[in-house]
This record gives sequence, structure tokens and C-alpha cells, in this order.
Amino acid sequence: MLSQKNIVISLAIASLTGCASIVTDSTHPTSITSLPDRADFVVINQQGKTVHSGKTPATVTLKPDAGYFKGEKYTLKFQKEGYGTQTAPLNSHLNNWYWGNLLFGWGLGMFVIDPLTGAMWTLPESKPVVLVPNH
Repeated sequence: MLSQKNIVISLAIASLTGCASIVTDSTHPTSITSLPDRADFVVINQQGKTVHSGKTPATVTLKPDAGYFKGEKYTLKFQKEGYGTQTAPLNSHLNNWYWGNLLFGWGLGMFVIDPLTGAMWTLPESKPVVLVPNH
């Protein structure tokens, strides 16, 4: 059985972290696939900087945030001989665990920890793209 002292210590530690920060990471692997595969691709962040390049299929680990309370928006560009160049968005969205801050009443987690660490945002687990053949 937990003593009152242990409960107070646990609550104090929990108040110093955000809910999403506790249960998720600040970087997220995303599987990038194309049909057909072996297409060249680049990942460009919203500032226009190329942050990754490779061939499909690939798994890339990207930051879901672009700053305090700002989710990242990436553009994926695909090229393969015999197919047209194609772009696709890869945008972050609010992490469902972020709302756990409301349930547990941790304003520090909701307004400071999770926004600063980027844990309030998440990215899709996969991004499939179908390339269109040249005519």
C-alpha cells in the first residue's frame, strides 16, 4: 500500500512532466512507401530545408514540431524514371496523449512541457504514395 509520502512524491514528479512527454517520444518514425517502389524521395520541412532523402521503401525519423505550439508540415517529393514527379504532404497533428494533461490537471504539461519538447505533436506512422506513369 502506498504511503501518503509516496503519493505526494509521485504527484510532485508527475507535475514536472507533461502527459504526452511521459508516454511518447519527441521524434516519430514514419514509413514512406511508393508504388512502384525504389523511387527517389526527399523530405522538405516548412522552412524549405531538405531534412532527409532516400529510396522507397524507407522509414524516416522526423521531428513533429516546428517550435512552441507549432506543428511541422513536411513536403515529400518523389521521382522515378518513367513516372512523373509527385509531391505529397506529411503534416503533424495533435498527439492524443496531449489531452491527458486535461484529465490529470497538469497545466505545466499542457502549456510548457509538451509544447517545448514537441511531444504535443505526432506524425502519421506511414505515408504511401502511388506514382503516375508518364504518357
